[in-house]
Amino acid sequence: MSQLTIFYDGGCPLCVSELRHLARLDKGDAIVLEDIHSETFAQRFPHIDPQRADQILHGQWQNGAMIYGLDVTYHAWALVGKRHWVAILRWPVVAPIANLVYRFFAKYRGTISKLLTGRERCDVCAINREQAK
Repeated sequence: MSQLTIFYDGGCPLCVSELRHLARLDKGDAIVLEDIHSETFAQRFPHIDPQRADQILHGQWQNGAMIYGLDVTYHAWALVGKRHWVAILRWPVVAPIANLVYRFFAKYRGTISKLLTGRERCDVCAINREQAK
């Protein structure tokens, strides 16, 4: 049963690459992935502003509580048993710096993606959960 819904930018090659990896590890289906650019997004999630979700990663717990940015990343990886990969991001001394780096990445992810993958955006960077597993 899903515990966390992640609202992601489905046009960002780097974002989708990370979430594909996450989906492969999510054997218990603890995470639901929702593309903020989906045609039906606004009808299904009227409480999420897609423009704001495009600026900072949004997550929603099963109980409706929202989390943002690196907190989403941390909890998602923890849910798939990889907390040790991201634990440093929430250490008191590291967290403020990690949050600044994340905000920089979020703002310039298109340019960073182009440098790393050769693509700034993709029309549809689908995450097929069935193929990921």
